[in-house]
Amino acid sequence: MTGSALITLPDLDRPVRAQAVSLPNLREPRLNGVYLTDGRMIDSDHSDEILLLQAFANAHDLRPGDQIHATMNGARRSFRIVGLAQGPEFLYTTAPGEMIPDDARFGVIWMSRSALAAAYDMNGAFNEVLLSLSREANEPAVLDAVDRILAPYGGFGAYPLADQASNRFISEEISGLEAAAVGVPPIFLAVAAFLLYIVISRMVQAEREEIGLMKAFGYTNLEVGTQYFKLVMAIAIGGALAGCLLGIAGGRALIQVYTAYFKFPFLVFSLDAASFVIGVGASILAASVGGLMVLRQVFALTPAAAMRAPAPAVYNKAGGMMRRVTGWLDQPSRMVVRRITRQPARMAGAMIGIACGMGLSVSMITIYAGFDETVDLTFNVVDHSDVSVTFTHAASESTIFALQRLPGVTLVEPVRHVPVVLRNGLRTHQGAVTGLIPNARLMRAVDADMADIVMPETGIVLSSGLADILDLHAGDTVTLEVREGRQPVLDVPVTRVAQSLLGSPAYMDLTALNRVLREPNRVSGAYLTIDQNHASNIFAALADMPTVAGVSLKSDAEIAFKTLMDTGAGAMRYVMGAIAFIITFGIVYNAARIAYAERARDLASLRVIGFTKGEVAFVLLGELAVVTLVALPVGSVLGYYLSFGIAAGFSTELYQIPAIFSPESYGFAALFVTGAAVVSGWLVKRDIDRADLVSALKTRE
Repeated sequence: MTGSALITLPDLDRPVRAQAVSLPNLREPRLNGVYLTDGRMIDSDHSDEILLLQAFANAHDLRPGDQIHATMNGARRSFRIVGLAQGPEFLYTTAPGEMIPDDARFGVIWMSRSALAAAYDMNGAFNEVLLSLSREANEPAVLDAVDRILAPYGGFGAYPLADQASNRFISEEISGLEAAAVGVPPIFLAVAAFLLYIVISRMVQAEREEIGLMKAFGYTNLEVGTQYFKLVMAIAIGGALAGCLLGIAGGRALIQVYTAYFKFPFLVFSLDAASFVIGVGASILAASVGGLMVLRQVFALTPAAAMRAPAPAVYNKAGGMMRRVTGWLDQPSRMVVRRITRQPARMAGAMIGIACGMGLSVSMITIYAGFDETVDLTFNVVDHSDVSVTFTHAASESTIFALQRLPGVTLVEPVRHVPVVLRNGLRTHQGAVTGLIPNARLMRAVDADMADIVMPETGIVLSSGLADILDLHAGDTVTLEVREGRQPVLDVPVTRVAQSLLGSPAYMDLTALNRVLREPNRVSGAYLTIDQNHASNIFAALADMPTVAGVSLKSDAEIAFKTLMDTGAGAMRYVMGAIAFIITFGIVYNAARIAYAERARDLASLRVIGFTKGEVAFVLLGELAVVTLVALPVGSVLGYYLSFGIAAGFSTELYQIPAIFSPESYGFAALFVTGAAVVSGWLVKRDIDRADLVSALKTRE
């Protein structure tokens, strides 16, 4: 047995929504038990004793022994808290009709069955029943049988555990984590494999004489290649082991987040051998791909060709145009240009590596902007109200007139939410149809382009996510199995499919919705704008209205929504962003370090013939500057397309993250890559200045 309630607290000027749930009088519940975290269980002989949801109690600093007041069924009652509890039904706690959890805005009261029946005039009756099924039970058949039995008594329809709110949202969260775990790491592994390919490839080129000497002494291609492949494996295995340790630490930290956020009594962190095998295997495989591509170069080198110095570059290929371009440059600048034009493949490899880092940075910063954009659009573009009011039942429009007469209320817009099961053949979705007035100003129905969705005089508008679930298109017909009132089954044409950023809504014109339900002039809630100077009086008046089931402030909902997006799967974007920045810096620094290692002898020669330290550094770092500048626009394009895939991975049924073009995101990513190049150049220049010229000029034996 359940019922809605409004809790009045001394530290709040507005009532808080709550749900009252009954517990058996003389025994522990068998199907939907509670986990007592503090205090004791209730005594059914004392009707004023209750258990309170622990998260709600902590949000308002309530403890066993405290008194609270609640309005139930229009009557104000006083209760004494004897214990704090958690329940499996309220792991994800949201008020009925809402999707965003907030510990401070919704509470759960457990009380004895007899006390709850007396409060709601339900002696000898019930309004909710829980069933357990045997292993061989046919779930759809059981649900149909339950609906047939309860239909004469006004049953609202049975639903499986999969559609229970807490189970559904937690499953969605797990699906989001799985999508992020499957979709995002391959991107980073691909960049890491490419980076490893560049490192080993440059090493092979630098050690070609040693490779030729080993082959001349009789070592086979396999034996020589194995040495380099072992180096690749050492790097891959070392990185994989470090990743395993970081994964364990991150998993333990994430357990604490989910224990606090989803109200689990406890979660046990256990190591899954398969996860380690897959993770280590994927890391080694990615590294192996990059390493095997390098081994082709090792196999292609013959002893005679490898031990002979590389053929000098042909300087006349550029022709007269290059001489005219470089004629007005000084000597160090001409060296930079010649190096770039005479080794385009090597410069292209460095450019692609830096562009990949730029793309990762752009995509992750774009995701940050997408999360912020979702919050801003939801609460500043879509919702222009200050307060939303929910009624206990579908009330007449006279209730709206009563709200309009309250001092301090400046605007009221009615709304109706009708719980339904949307069906298209075998595809079903348990949700609600929202009825809005034409040209709504306080709660707008908008598409992904923020254009108003015009409510048709007939038919229904489905969000694209919901249309995909049901496999419906504009012009099709959807079946609505209404779960309130007379519970009619309606066939309604789909007038339009529109994208939405929040949830999977379905919209109808309010008048059209009431017409198909044959319940004219009915509303289930309202959106209000108020004068904040009269807020306390307005909230007090709403608390005294028997038809008001809940009052919600938009500001509170916005804070709760930000918390939702910054925890769980949403928080993974910060981890991925940190990894992207680390990889980006590693790519830039690695390009600078390898270029210095390849040209240490040449740079030392320049010093000997009279070049200053600054000119020598310019010859080397000028290449890095040019390559970095070219990589920025290429990486921006790559990041633009990459952001769509990452945004899809972070999106859930609860919210969709848009991949938006934000100049600030691209500018910040460019500044980061440029900063990484500056820091890398400074570190390399420091080594150039400290170089021992005699050692650098010695011929390698």
